[in-house]
Amino acid sequence: MEKKRISILGAGESGAGAAFLANQQGYEVFVSDNNKIADKYKNVLLQADIAFEEGKHSEKRILQAEEVIKSPGIQEDHPLVMKLRKKGIPVISEIEFAARYTKAHKICITGSNGKTTTAMLTYHILKNAGLNVGLAGNIGQSFAWQVAHHDFEYYVLEISSFQLDGMFDFVAETAVLLNITPDHLDRYDHKFQNYVDSKFRICQNQGKRDNFIYNMDDEVIIRGIKDRRIFSNLFPFSIQKSILNEGAYLNGNEIIINIQSNPMQMTLEALALQGKHNIYNSMAAAIAARTLDIRKESIKDSLSDFQNVEHRLESAGNIHGIEFINDSKATNVNSTWYALESMTKPVVWIVGGLDKGNDYAMLEEMVKAKVKVLICLGLDNHKIIEAFYGKVPKFLEATTMEEAVQLAYTAGKTGDAVLLSPACASFDLFKNFEERGQQFKEAVRKL
Repeated sequence: MEKKRISILGAGESGAGAAFLANQQGYEVFVSDNNKIADKYKNVLLQADIAFEEGKHSEKRILQAEEVIKSPGIQEDHPLVMKLRKKGIPVISEIEFAARYTKAHKICITGSNGKTTTAMLTYHILKNAGLNVGLAGNIGQSFAWQVAHHDFEYYVLEISSFQLDGMFDFVAETAVLLNITPDHLDRYDHKFQNYVDSKFRICQNQGKRDNFIYNMDDEVIIRGIKDRRIFSNLFPFSIQKSILNEGAYLNGNEIIINIQSNPMQMTLEALALQGKHNIYNSMAAAIAARTLDIRKESIKDSLSDFQNVEHRLESAGNIHGIEFINDSKATNVNSTWYALESMTKPVVWIVGGLDKGNDYAMLEEMVKAKVKVLICLGLDNHKIIEAFYGKVPKFLEATTMEEAVQLAYTAGKTGDAVLLSPACASFDLFKNFEERGQQFKEAVRKL
């Protein structure tokens, strides 16, 4: 019997994982990457004897595939992707493909902000409760790689809008939608509604046995729910309203998680993650855990002892009474709003990078109230200068992380916080937000 041909575009974490799983499942696999393939992933392909190319796309061979798995980083309007669509060849995501080969219960978390923290927190709760669980998606080892190598009964998947765009038959047994704010609009024809529709793909194909956990305080989500027929069980969470049915809400200084008329209470002080945005993240993770019948005490313990993710409001040290905070993962305006909102000290703010069509207006009041010094770190700072010049007491510019940190240290004084929360992508000066955060921490260590 002839093997089914599958082409894979991109040989990063998701592409290499998908190639390995497809090969394991008996497909004839061809991997194509327009760039140089990292040694780590090239070795995976070589050891499994999987055909690949790098530095080009051999269109004729790729177009012979019956199905194509596309890396989330490759845009929909890429000429090759458009040719595939025109020919009627299905183009799917690695998440869609991998889900065909596991019977695990998938807890799928998306949102413009907080999805990494919430995914790691949910995984931490499930792992501590003794469940056989994997953590994948937009975080750690790819979903496909883990499906090929493990037999987990549960997966916590952090899923980006780009991954959702390539998911068609996939079902999230538990879907979590944290928030929707403008992000990546350059990938969505600069239309916010296109991005909203992408995020709501998290609950497509859900049925009466599935769960949809969502932020009731997010007006975009509420409108989106009204515009759609959703068949799953709804579990809202809110810090603004009491929820009479199942869900989570704030009652004074306590969060209440009420599932199956069996409420669980926990004080805000007991949460490992502080700040308004983290109350939402903790509520979402706790609801997901309670719908799986995890014991209340076990959930409380996990919410109390969780260690936050690197590059997300991470302490980078305290030098002469000045606190340095690494929030390099804040690659959009809303993420930075949350970071500034959680600051209780005068802020020296390091901001900038590759602008993704940001609207800085929502930060204006927060910046006026909290920021004493603004330091632009980027190759093109004109939009930030336009947005904030004259609205903060002091305005500085830097073109390297070391320079930015040195300026911040000189401008700050005991009792201040230096916050790296760029509100922009990192690709003008850095490989990714991780490298940006590492350079920040390294520069602080050198002070």
